[in-house]
Amino acid sequence: MHGKRAGSSGSSKAPFSFSCSFGLLKMAEQLLMQLVSTLPSMQNTKQGGTLTLIKIAYRNIWRNFRRTVFCVSAVGLAVFFIVTYQSLIEGMTKSIDEVVQVFETGSVKIVSAQYEEENEYLPVQYPVADGESVENLVEQLKDIDGVQEVFPRILTYATLQENIVKHAMLWGLKIEDEMKANHFNLTDRNNGLVEGRLPKPGSNECIIGLAFAKKAGLKIGDRIPLKTVSAQFSDKIWSPEIVGFFNFDYLKVDERYIIVDFDRLQRLLVLNGGTQQLVIFANNKEQGKVTAKAAAMLGEDNVVRGWRDNYWVAIMKSYEPIYAIIYIIFLVVASFLIINTVVMIIHERIKEIGMMGSLGMTRREIVEVFFFEAFFLSAFGAFIGVALGGLLTGIGQFFPIRWASMAGGFTEFPASSTLFLNFSLLSLFKAWLMGVVIASIFTLIPSLKSAFVEPVEALRR
Repeated sequence: MHGKRAGSSGSSKAPFSFSCSFGLLKMAEQLLMQLVSTLPSMQNTKQGGTLTLIKIAYRNIWRNFRRTVFCVSAVGLAVFFIVTYQSLIEGMTKSIDEVVQVFETGSVKIVSAQYEEENEYLPVQYPVADGESVENLVEQLKDIDGVQEVFPRILTYATLQENIVKHAMLWGLKIEDEMKANHFNLTDRNNGLVEGRLPKPGSNECIIGLAFAKKAGLKIGDRIPLKTVSAQFSDKIWSPEIVGFFNFDYLKVDERYIIVDFDRLQRLLVLNGGTQQLVIFANNKEQGKVTAKAAAMLGEDNVVRGWRDNYWVAIMKSYEPIYAIIYIIFLVVASFLIINTVVMIIHERIKEIGMMGSLGMTRREIVEVFFFEAFFLSAFGAFIGVALGGLLTGIGQFFPIRWASMAGGFTEFPASSTLFLNFSLLSLFKAWLMGVVIASIFTLIPSLKSAFVEPVEALRR
């Protein structure tokens, strides 16, 4: 017994090699038992196919709960930002679209070619289809398929006398007809009249914005002495009586506009039965056809444009790629946490990867396991972000945001003074899909790293 110990001490390499091998086998056995208990169908991966790999990946993400929570939270926060930011932008875009159509262009706007060249001066001496009466033009345009309403309008400058406010805009409308067809107050969805009544057809009456009245110190029953220029370039002095106040929640109109009856302003400006503008309201899906038919009907001497050609509408449309880039940047930043996590997982489970290879899993299958893990992390995170963002925007769509005061009272921007967050299931789905796709793509590269781990080398580490 003693001699055997003495003999064995003469060569230390043999027992050391044996102990290392035994330890490696024990470690492999433990890894195998853990792998089998966690992933019961590993040995039959090829028979189970992709579904088995998905099950393996799903179970693996819960092996480190804290790390999973961090990854899901990062993606969720990015997607939450995308949902809320996109909802705000869509709400602003929708407000601009409505304001442009209601106050400026309708679905289609018609002016003469001469007016288009000098439109910044709002000239009244270039009527639409010069020589044609408004009534005939309206009836002809109403016969076009898809047209719902046609209204003549006049917009011109006025100089106020005996008032601290020196300049205003005279807006001639078929007031009652237009307010039946449109919501002029886009926040409260009504005609915007807050006090008094509407002017009677053909009368020397007007309504002004409540903001205008407060600034000028005017009240119902007062008259507004003003001067404007007719189509014959003669000065016209007029003193319409104020019969009502409106609040359209559109600062540009509320502070500057004096709304009068179209027929009365038409006579005052000596338009001889004509009109400065015609606006057509139609279903937006039919807008292109209506524009083409109206242009063919009126000829080259008149300009027919759809509301999408408006400057501000086109500007907002051109910004859409910029918004998309911002969304992607946020997702890429959030994806770095998942990328880092996948790299850590591969490093920590290097022996497990070796065991997978020794059990017969191909490199592609190993890559798929880690890729599916990253996919689940991004999918869960995106879902949480969409759920929270959808909840916020779903509630926020009923509460207006007073953004005009935050913008410093910028009146040239054609949007209601308040806007609503836009809730859209399609937008929520797009945000979720974007979160999953971007995060998954950016985690594919570290997932490929697992394919280059040799099983034998992995088991020795």
